Amino acid sequence: MPLVEETSLPEDSALTLPVVIVGNGPSGICLSYMLSGYRPYLSSEAVHPNPILHSKLEEARHLSIVDQDLEYLSEGLEGRSSNPVAILLDTLLHPDADFGYDYPSVLQWKLEQHHYIPHLVLGKGPPGGAWHHMEGSMLTISFGNWMELPGLKFKDWVATKRRNIKSDRVTPEEIACYYKHYVKVMGLQKNFRENTYITSVSRLYRDQDDDNQDNDDISIQQLQMEKSTFIKRNWEIRGYQRTADGSHVPFCLFAENVALATGTLDSPTYLKVEGEDFPFVFHSMPEFGAAISKGKLHGKVDPVLIVGSGLTAADAVLCAYNNNIPVIHVFRKRVTDPSLIFKQLPKKLYPEYHKVYHMMCTQLYSIDSNLSSAYASFPEHHVLSFKTDMKCVLQSVSGLKKIFKLSAAVVLIGSHPNLSFLKEQGYDLGHNLNQPITCKGNPVEIDPYTYECTKEANLFALGPLVGDNFVRFLKGGALGVVRCLVTRQKRKQHLIVERGGGDGIA
Repeated sequence: MPLVEETSLPEDSALTLPVVIVGNGPSGICLSYMLSGYRPYLSSEAVHPNPILHSKLEEARHLSIVDQDLEYLSEGLEGRSSNPVAILLDTLLHPDADFGYDYPSVLQWKLEQHHYIPHLVLGKGPPGGAWHHMEGSMLTISFGNWMELPGLKFKDWVATKRRNIKSDRVTPEEIACYYKHYVKVMGLQKNFRENTYITSVSRLYRDQDDDNQDNDDISIQQLQMEKSTFIKRNWEIRGYQRTADGSHVPFCLFAENVALATGTLDSPTYLKVEGEDFPFVFHSMPEFGAAISKGKLHGKVDPVLIVGSGLTAADAVLCAYNNNIPVIHVFRKRVTDPSLIFKQLPKKLYPEYHKVYHMMCTQLYSIDSNLSSAYASFPEHHVLSFKTDMKCVLQSVSGLKKIFKLSAAVVLIGSHPNLSFLKEQGYDLGHNLNQPITCKGNPVEIDPYTYECTKEANLFALGPLVGDNFVRFLKGGALGVVRCLVTRQKRKQHLIVERGGGDGIA
């Protein structure tokens, strides 16, 4: 059945929704949860370990966090996110987590159905997004309770799935199943549409209000128009839904607000060197894992080249190492570079990653070393080119070139989102104009408390798109967006009641 026919909408909205969410990973799921009317309150007996924050929370204990001043609450808080609301909600859900404590959340969540805001969450696959495509056996970097979403403790869920819980860390496969189950158990399914592919998100018109969302100089005629429709057609969303038989059913939706929650794993970053498109060069862990599982690299004498110094590259090293495949590991940074992610991970909690880092530091390649060994590290090197005879040319920081015969190459140097459905592919939304959006280097520029794009009104972004790559922090984005929408809704209702007589507006 076509997408729009499955959607129950108010008749007077003419298939115009208050919110359309693009992306059904944890960011989109959490936003749907809060848009569905779930509200966080300070628990009756909770005491936050931060006395200043607790004092602020006590001032408005009767109000949900959504209805409070997020800037005031987040003032002075510190954490591993550049977004203050992300830090605020994280410290409420996981107090002092970065200091190694496992304090319970100080929040309780209540379903207040009268706060429901109609919305749709559009995703290519099942709820959970990219987690369904990650290597199922690898441990996640975060602890299970940091991966959970509000209202369903991950430990309680996983206890029904595992016989023995040996580690607080979990696999991507478990996380993907948890997110899919979460949507069902929280009653969010009516808001989700799978197998949907967005081809364009375009603004229909621009108001003077776009330049100033707080402009109160609104005519009676405008108020009467808004009173009758209440939802503006700011955005047109076009795409298609893939059916079970493989056919495509096109759809067109209209929305007052669009929230981008796509993540940043759509498109791998390329080296942009000669020969990178040869079939023996992979750009993702699933590709590499598939080659191993199909036996394509079994018994190969020549090493696999792994490019990158992040956790995904470390996963590839571990994968090759555990399958007795020799590795050449190339990365641009010095092994002592303070920005290396390994330096931020406690050894006791992440022994396998520190094993890789130890090899990076100690098993350096030299002319006299034996390349038939299981692993050779090439810090401060980069790839110059790949050749048709499955050779690669490396160059050191000093300019020295080396040539090696490979069985395969895996380039894992980051990724960026596919925002081709936006004007200019979203390049105009970042901190650095005319450059692709990336999680670390060029996130979408947003208002830090509303998550609205500074360069495009009624367009919101959250999660990795704004630099929050960890699930524990992306939940703050949902809080910021919902707080903004609720505030605007109240302002609009107030103006209509004050100037136009407010019958019919709930």
